[in-house]
Amino acid sequence: MTRSDARENRARILEAAREAFAEDGATSMNQVAQRAGVGAGTLYRNFPTREALVLAVYQHEVDRLVDAVPALLADRQPLEALRAWTLDLVTAMRRKHGLGDALTPSAHQSITETTYGPVIGAITALLDAGKSEGSVREDADPADFLQLTGALWRAASRPKDRAPYMLDLIIDGLTARPRR
Repeated sequence: MTRSDARENRARILEAAREAFAEDGATSMNQVAQRAGVGAGTLYRNFPTREALVLAVYQHEVDRLVDAVPALLADRQPLEALRAWTLDLVTAMRRKHGLGDALTPSAHQSITETTYGPVIGAITALLDAGKSEGSVREDADPADFLQLTGALWRAASRPKDRAPYMLDLIIDGLTARPRR
């Protein structure tokens, strides 16, 4: 198998696992392999344990979120980019909640520590862009923003998702006000 085939298999496995775990956190490794269209050997060669697969899915999701920031800032005003990025983060956190049951406490702690810095970096870039253009308060802190938005993934999603409304309240608090 060529390296590109191996990369494609890995990407298919990660995507299939992300979708499967989002639907049912108890999805088996064999179900993931079937969904990805690969054999069990290919799956286990890439991810020797279920926990390794879950960690890779989570890391892949965080990498995707972090990597999206430059494009969002290129296409949107900073507060609009922050809002879109945060709603994507909320969706990812809702999926992660389903993955959390598959992780040991030490693995959960490890992935949280590994991903915290890059997530804070992404938020910093978004807030700094807003500060530079004057739309975000100078005292807006990335760690405070992450803590405030941490509850959004728990916001009731049925019958209506409250996260966008609650995020608007948070962003309103970040918005720079003209000096009197």
